[in-house]
Amino acid sequence: MTHIDLICGVDEAGRGPWAGPVTAAAVILDPSQMIAGLTDSKKISEKKRYALEPEIKAKAAFWCVAHAQPDEIDQLNIREATFLAMQRAIAGLGIRPTRILIDGNALPQGLPAPAEAIIKGDLKEPAISAASILAKTERDRLMEAYCQDYPHYGFSGHKGYGTAAHADALKRLGPCPIHRTSFAPVRKAMLSETLTN
Repeated sequence: MTHIDLICGVDEAGRGPWAGPVTAAAVILDPSQMIAGLTDSKKISEKKRYALEPEIKAKAAFWCVAHAQPDEIDQLNIREATFLAMQRAIAGLGIRPTRILIDGNALPQGLPAPAEAIIKGDLKEPAISAASILAKTERDRLMEAYCQDYPHYGFSGHKGYGTAAHADALKRLGPCPIHRTSFAPVRKAMLSETLTN
């Protein structure tokens, strides 16, 4: 592979949840190793995502997954924390891409190569699709692990998103250490907990 092939796709998972990290992946595909079925991770089943994950990791030229943690989200805001996770994933590739394609309509600052934001890029660019799948599977697996530490919140089911079950758990239990305290539903639960005590 020559330097002209080093096109890096970047996407994230977990901007919206009330708990857990925001996760980003960066992937440079190998044009000689085709991967069938790449698309936006939200458009395929969990089973299909987990089937594609090891194939992407085996066939990609370079890949990296990185996170910004809940406390970083609270300090920076979710947009900047997402950019931080993306910057970490790109840096973790161990090689400088020649071009970076990022899903969405905005770019982090200080990227190591020319970059383009592509709306619905996870449907248009295979490298972004691959990054979408790696970010989603890694974050889901992490939230399932957190469910072992904080079993009463149902993280393995809703993955930290704002479901009715999650809202009920927050109301009953208050937030746990992986909740994003800057998010309004979590702040409300903290205030309620303070008033009750």
